[in-house]
Amino acid sequence: MSSLKKYLKRKGFVSIKLSRTQTDHFEVKAILNGVSGSFILDTGASNTCVGLDKAERFGLVSEPTDIKAAGAGSSELEARISPKNLFQLGKWKKKKLPVVLLDLSHVNLALTSRESEAVDGIIGADVLRKGRAVIDYKKKMLFLKK
Repeated sequence: MSSLKKYLKRKGFVSIKLSRTQTDHFEVKAILNGVSGSFILDTGASNTCVGLDKAERFGLVSEPTDIKAAGAGSSELEARISPKNLFQLGKWKKKKLPVVLLDLSHVNLALTSRESEAVDGIIGADVLRKGRAVIDYKKKMLFLKK
């Protein structure tokens, strides 16, 4: 029987190596608008997010939104939206990806308090859905359809 990686490659998927943090999240390097950053993978997050404090670094042009973001351990958070961005994970690219900007200090506090590195953002279900994601937890691989 063929391996999952070989099977998905034949079906047009690309593989992206994941690393596990001390908090048991998967972390991955991504490129947003040509700038490399560190992101955690969160299947429970509806949208891909970047910290408000990282907007300039990633060249994010944002506008106010009525969206109120909420996450584990936090109440409603004010959010902004950056509607058209180039997002890349390995060889997988998405043009015109909307990115939500919000205060990720509570996320980074949780990570750094458990000896993990702070992250620039979160990859949410929007990217996973668009890429028809398959996650191999044992081999720590993310597969996205080109």
